[in-house]
Amino acid sequence: MSVPEHVAIIMDGNGRWASHRGMPRATGHRSGARAAREIVESARKMGVKTLTLFAFSSENWQRPRAEVRLLLDLFRRTIRREIDSMHANGVRLSFIGERSHFSDALRREMSKAEEKTLGNDALSLVIAIDYGGRWDIVEATRRIARECAAGTLSTDEIDESHVGRHMALSQFGAPDLFIRTGGERRVSNFLLWDLAYSELYFSDELWPDFNDESLANAIEWFAQRQRRFGRLPQAVAPGG
Repeated sequence: MSVPEHVAIIMDGNGRWASHRGMPRATGHRSGARAAREIVESARKMGVKTLTLFAFSSENWQRPRAEVRLLLDLFRRTIRREIDSMHANGVRLSFIGERSHFSDALRREMSKAEEKTLGNDALSLVIAIDYGGRWDIVEATRRIARECAAGTLSTDEIDESHVGRHMALSQFGAPDLFIRTGGERRVSNFLLWDLAYSELYFSDELWPDFNDESLANAIEWFAQRQRRFGRLPQAVAPGG
């Protein structure tokens, strides 16, 4: 079976999962964190090389202040709790997004985790936090504009390849498979540049219910896809 090298996931449905059970949203977010740990381990065992998880979007700042504090505190505690296990299993941890809005303590925790796991190569786990696809494109545009202003780049040299090198995911490559849980059918400002040719898989399962079998089903679906990239069908094998 063809396994995607890079899988990106919007982990949607924590709040609804809790609401359906008469529980507070905080319980849903904690259950979602446990589901994420299971999926990271499952992806590594299945041979996925890069896993990108959308943990906190640019728009999530608009949620109630108490929920934002809870999410960021849960994120910080999860890093601290899981980092030794991830390191032991060869997981490299990286973060993409705008870090300047976070506390000094959280930024230090993120940097320490990246430094500790930098040499690992069993799985690259990329966490998108305070991330938005439009923000990503704007940041790339600013960097390119600075190159032009400095005289190190001419406008004629700007092409897709050059823009791509300035995107947050540049060192990891574009996702082969995009998964969104929770029943919604949209990408919600996630990796807008990078998802151009990704296979899009939407699951009705709420994120805390998404498990290793769910991931296997998504990968099996991916293996049956023909990724043509503009070529004729007979020139491309399923999943590739």
